[in-house]
Amino acid sequence: MLTSLHNQLEATELERLVTAVQAGQTELYAAVVQAFQQPLYHYCWRMLANRQDAEDAVQDIFVKAYEAIAGYAPKVHFSAWLYRIAYHHCLNMLRRQRLQRQWLRLFRPNEITAASAEEELDNRLYTPALAAALANLSLEERNLLILRVFEEKSYAELGVIMGKNPDALKKRMSRIKQKIKQQLQNKGEEAWSESASIMNTTI
Repeated sequence: MLTSLHNQLEATELERLVTAVQAGQTELYAAVVQAFQQPLYHYCWRMLANRQDAEDAVQDIFVKAYEAIAGYAPKVHFSAWLYRIAYHHCLNMLRRQRLQRQWLRLFRPNEITAASAEEELDNRLYTPALAAALANLSLEERNLLILRVFEEKSYAELGVIMGKNPDALKKRMSRIKQKIKQQLQNKGEEAWSESASIMNTTI
């Protein structure tokens, strides 16, 4: 599980770099890219269920962020601002390419290429019944689940990313949790196995 984007850059240093890029020191944008490249890749991979699509999406997101960085204001954290761009980009890709049917692959990836340690953990978390329950969620519900559980975003950050009221998102997250649990119970699943502890402690 990802813990923080600040393993590579402290928040104050990140804001300093962004301010410098806004002031014309564009070469410093490379450090911003380095700090967020892996977290954004994992987010996009979970959303799009395809490694190549995720890699392409990350590149496009960084280009969009660079083109819009002059409009970034530190009243919100840069991470939330960047993830908002990623959120809309991935949703647009899913809608445009009709990738909804590939969501099951997201939760039970079966690519032949070697998976990272984090992806292997993802694979262990999902039983077929859980994967089916998650596949029945809407795109926004799945996105909220991914951002909250895997990306460990606060509800304040989620409000910025998704353009919603944080309290409303918290209630929606609770409904998503209950919806999935109900579907598991209907299929005779006794527990959420390893993912149960994650959902219970992070939602």
